[in-house]
Amino acid sequence: MLSIAQLAPFLLAVALIELTPGPNMAYLFLVASRSGRAAGLVTVAGVTLGLAVYLAVTLAGLAEALRWPWILETLRWAGVAYLAWLAVEAWRTAGAPLAVATSEKRLFVRGLVNNVLNPKAAILYLVLLPGFIRPELGDPRAQALQLGLIHLGFSAAVHASIVMAGAGAGRALTAWPGARRRVERLFAVGLLAVAAWVAVTPA
Repeated sequence: MLSIAQLAPFLLAVALIELTPGPNMAYLFLVASRSGRAAGLVTVAGVTLGLAVYLAVTLAGLAEALRWPWILETLRWAGVAYLAWLAVEAWRTAGAPLAVATSEKRLFVRGLVNNVLNPKAAILYLVLLPGFIRPELGDPRAQALQLGLIHLGFSAAVHASIVMAGAGAGRALTAWPGARRRVERLFAVGLLAVAAWVAVTPA
């Protein structure tokens, strides 16, 4: 059973992490504004599964191996390359008709890969989460599971709200194809900026 003294600081840390602009926010808004709410929520599911991968690694006791600096650096640069690729594709296809938008299956996979290659997600589960475990309160794995599920729920709620906002913006821009193209390119630039930020920020 989690204690209030344990849960309160964890929720604060999770809120700070999830409400800080990052790769997921820009990409989810872009997907939802272009392809609608359903496509955006499918991408959220992929993003959430990506977080769950790190939770599973932690519960399996494999976190220690993934804390090696070279692994985090590999994740960081792979993530930079992936975000840059998404940004280039978003720029290239900006303003394209919704009928040719990326399939939902691909969006799910892209959301998943985006978070698996996100070093900040890795650090949250492999470094930050263990700091909130209190062995005197019971089974550490049970605590990790509870805290991880809380984070997954909070993350999914934040990302879903971004999708709703993006879908609303997409509907508003439907009558102005030129404006939609400019907005999508703006978010493509935002994705590239996030990639640059990840590149210059040590994991």
